[in-house]
Amino acid sequence: MLSEFDLIRRFFTHSTTHTALGVGDDAALMALTPGMMLAVSTDMLVAGRHFFADADPRLLGRKALAVNLSDLAAMGATPRWATLSLALPQADEAWIAAFAAGFFEMAEHFSVDLVGGDTTGGPLNLSVTIMGEVPAGMALRRSGARAGDDIWVSGKLGDAALALAHLQGRLVLSEQDAARCLPALHDPTPRVALGEALLGYAHSAIDISDGLLADLGHILECSGVAAQIEFAAVPVSATLRSQLSSEAARGCVLAGGDDYELCFTAPAARHEEIAAIGQRLGVPLTRIGAILAGNGLQLLNQSGKEMTIGKTGFDHFA
Repeated sequence: MLSEFDLIRRFFTHSTTHTALGVGDDAALMALTPGMMLAVSTDMLVAGRHFFADADPRLLGRKALAVNLSDLAAMGATPRWATLSLALPQADEAWIAAFAAGFFEMAEHFSVDLVGGDTTGGPLNLSVTIMGEVPAGMALRRSGARAGDDIWVSGKLGDAALALAHLQGRLVLSEQDAARCLPALHDPTPRVALGEALLGYAHSAIDISDGLLADLGHILECSGVAAQIEFAAVPVSATLRSQLSSEAARGCVLAGGDDYELCFTAPAARHEEIAAIGQRLGVPLTRIGAILAGNGLQLLNQSGKEMTIGKTGFDHFA
């Protein structure tokens, strides 16, 4: 039988690149680069709530780290270290091996050292804490948006929510359309390089995990400003665009969540510089609206008329 310590030793003990002491002691030892601040974020993924219990374990390992990396990207931080805590119904070696392989694929791509964590028996639950570095005084925050800023988003929005709606039977996609959307749900790409590149350019940022309207709303609340966005400007895939006559599909774009793209604000005068950052990184960046004085969020249709906003995003307790 595989013991807790066998599990850690066999599947989760890897060499480290920027850690003085990693897995295997009572605590890890790390040293910050001079002039840098520590950025820390934790996310929990619960079977049946955040993912299907029969999810591909390799992709689940990748996503468990990716969603945390997305939080650091929103701060403009460079990822360095992570801890991983697992509650497992059983010590299934094949499942654990596949999960660990996916986790370390993502960790190695972003040069993240796994430095500790915990394992226990119980309902399937994954908890990652990510730590990174950001130059002192330069972190992107939700509270920095200013009237006159442009509002930008990276990538395309809504495919992950569309795929989930398909899997849950709330709408039906063709086999080809489902295949195009499912990677956005199961294997998101955290925009770490973009977050780092936006330091000194963007006034505020957030990652889109709960839905565009909800997450932009956090920026507005923290910054004490208002916003106007144009629905037609929000970037979506061809698959989702073909579904936009459906209220459910429009909800995927605006309130679906699981996008893990960045929403950020920057001075209108820096429009060309922001566009150039996207071109240099190969990341599509789209201006979708503007920050205004006041409070509230106004959503305009293609004719410039205000659209009714229903559900704005995902809430675990709503």
